[in-house]
Amino acid sequence: IDAAPASGDAAAMAAVAQLDIVYDGEDLAELVQATGMTADQLADRHAGGAYSVAFLGMGGFPYLVGGDPLIVGIARRDSPRTRVPAGAVAVAVGYTGIYPRATPGGWWLIGRTDAVLFDPARPSPALLAAGQRVRLRRVG
Repeated sequence: IDAAPASGDAAAMAAVAQLDIVYDGEDLAELVQATGMTADQLADRHAGGAYSVAFLGMGGFPYLVGGDPLIVGIARRDSPRTRVPAGAVAVAVGYTGIYPRATPGGWWLIGRTDAVLFDPARPSPALLAAGQRVRLRRVG
């Protein structure tokens, strides 16, 4: 996979995308227990990381690299869910991912965003692009 942005995307790559995240995911309590952090510490450390888009998966699913290895380095869940809601922010295997639409998934859900990650009506349907820097801002 070629993760380098096309030359026409230079301006988009220079801009840092900011996504507002509410840290209330259904797996947050389990990750708090696994890491020994409080929920606030985990949210602050996750949101405080420096991220970039390694690559995009199906439907614009961004695989973000960066952040605290103690949080993002956790293995996938033993039992995947049959449905993860659109906008869910999840971590596993060294990545932070954000589900652009409701799909099955096996990552740990730590929060959610209202950002529309994929919209076929936009000139560039995916909100994020490979190589782009991303800032996560804790809200709510």
